[in-house]
Amino acid sequence: MFEKMQADYQRFLELESALVDPALATEPARYAALAKERGSLAKMAVPYGRYLELGREIQQARSMIEAEPDFDMRTYAEAELESLVARQQEVGETLRDMLYDKAAGSDRAGLIVEIRAGVGGDEAALFARDLSEMYRRYADSKNWRFETLEIVPTELGGHREATFGITGEGAFRHLQFESGTHRVQRVPETETQGRVHTSAATVAILPEPEEVDIVIRDEDLQVDTMTAGGPGGQHQNKTASAVRMTHLPTGVVVVCRDERSQHKNRAKALRILRGRLFDQKEEKARSERAEQRRTLIGSGDRSQRIRTYSFPQNRVTDHRINQTWYNLDRIIVGDLDPVCTALIDHDRREQLGDLS
Repeated sequence: MFEKMQADYQRFLELESALVDPALATEPARYAALAKERGSLAKMAVPYGRYLELGREIQQARSMIEAEPDFDMRTYAEAELESLVARQQEVGETLRDMLYDKAAGSDRAGLIVEIRAGVGGDEAALFARDLSEMYRRYADSKNWRFETLEIVPTELGGHREATFGITGEGAFRHLQFESGTHRVQRVPETETQGRVHTSAATVAILPEPEEVDIVIRDEDLQVDTMTAGGPGGQHQNKTASAVRMTHLPTGVVVVCRDERSQHKNRAKALRILRGRLFDQKEEKARSERAEQRRTLIGSGDRSQRIRTYSFPQNRVTDHRINQTWYNLDRIIVGDLDPVCTALIDHDRREQLGDLS
């Protein structure tokens, strides 16, 4: 598995040698470029180098055991060998995590979450609001930055649509498997006879790319402004601050009306558009990998029912891994770690099986 790191490790060693060359001092731009490349490789190259070094020490310890006639010295060497093997296994586990993060794209720090009310009318919109709040509280518990990008409210306080950004170490890693249809079973706030209703909301997790990942040319954009509308109050706006942005080559449309400033709405719309275009690009790559790899996590297709929240039974079931938790009251207020960890562990086993 780690042979895949060898080329990057060799390049890292080359850069280490190049950066100590005194002649490079006269080329500050080239020095900066090489230093930046070295820095990007160091995260994986340094532990990989330690892994190789431990491998050499293990071989030396084994050779010493075979050649050592003295019982006490051989016993000492065997204890040293056991320690070296344990340390190499620990470094190896770190490298496996890095390989998984790189293969899964989960080493990204930022994401955009889009939530839309599905079947179920007002109750679906209220559930979409509850999902938004669940992710916000989870982000707060992780000290991630939570930023509202767009909310389309309903008269009862639900969310017809909600879009927000989350940024922080491990954010995408933990939330990448939330894409799909979330179904809820409960007695709605609007129900007067106590009957349990079933409704749904869809969630889309978009990795937020850097500008260099997705280049959007001005000539590929059609930007229209319009008056922001809503149910009233702070969402009512008589100025043309809302922005509809259309990416002409793909037909992807983003509408952003949450801010009173047209400039801010345009900036947010561009972020969302870049995320959607990057998601399309990644989805194509995921589809190609899915032909070679069998996984229960799924592609993140928003039409796929991934989870059921049953309030009468205080139960959450994730259908992709067939696992159930009986603490819905905790999960819905942001205690998502058990669910996210189970999904990560499952996908990690699948991914590392393909990488080995």
